Amino acid sequence: MTASLQSGQAAFLDLSGRTKLRITGNDRLRFLNGQLTNDVRKATETAAIEACVLNAKGKINAHIFVSAAPDCFFIDAAPELRETLVTRLERYVIADDVQIEDVTDQLSIFHLLSRTAPNLGARRIISAHRFGETGWDIWTERVVYDAVLQQLSPTYGLLDHAAAEIARIEHGIPRWGRELTDEIIPIEANLEERAIDYEKGCYIGQEVISRIKMSGQTNKRLRGLISLENIPLQPGMKLAATSAKGKEAGWITSATRSEKIGKEIALGYVKRGFNDPGARLDALTSNSGTAIAIAIEVVPLPFS
Repeated sequence: MTASLQSGQAAFLDLSGRTKLRITGNDRLRFLNGQLTNDVRKATETAAIEACVLNAKGKINAHIFVSAAPDCFFIDAAPELRETLVTRLERYVIADDVQIEDVTDQLSIFHLLSRTAPNLGARRIISAHRFGETGWDIWTERVVYDAVLQQLSPTYGLLDHAAAEIARIEHGIPRWGRELTDEIIPIEANLEERAIDYEKGCYIGQEVISRIKMSGQTNKRLRGLISLENIPLQPGMKLAATSAKGKEAGWITSATRSEKIGKEIALGYVKRGFNDPGARLDALTSNSGTAIAIAIEVVPLPFS
């Protein structure tokens, strides 16, 4: 049984392909708080936090979720980060009692989009806001993957990749490899409220984040984009400012048709001066060598 978020039915996603790390050792809390943008003390055995791992220039090395267990922390991240995230974290383990174990192949994660937690017996169930609304991560051993899938399927609809991607774009949630890359600063991706704690101690890249907070300005921001002529948009399209004689204004990162909104929509980075809600831009493409400008409007996220 498959589902869509538009149906209002509680649905679940299979996130078992995500990178999964287990962090142990007596210094694990202090170490992680020196690496992550969020305060690891807020990660518990029942609730995960969102955070970023940065380089010294404040740009994102990884976007992660962190939860706690009695003797460790669990981290999960995009599948593409499996090797680079371990390398990045281990680089700063110097005299610390910290061990980083890759448990990607041993554990599975299902994410349930529901206001109430599922009743699955002794499973490890963690509250996590992955789609901007209440959700539950269900962590299991990989050997019982099929059993958990059979437990979930009769009650909840499985959200396939295509439906999950539409929902992600509608909710304005950035994804690694699209909106999130090693050239993006978390604040530019609207992650400050969810993934940054401005009161915690120092971490790699903090100076850049604090400077942006003080100035209140970024060079660009992730925004929602609507095609005014209902023409499909595509990732990679350049944006030009209609009011500034075609001056380059940004680019599109993700795009889809939203039946919920009834429009062609997209996510994209729009430069300062052109990213206020209601601003009109052109998305540039070509057809048989002829340049085409698609009229679009900048809107707040999430899409309403």
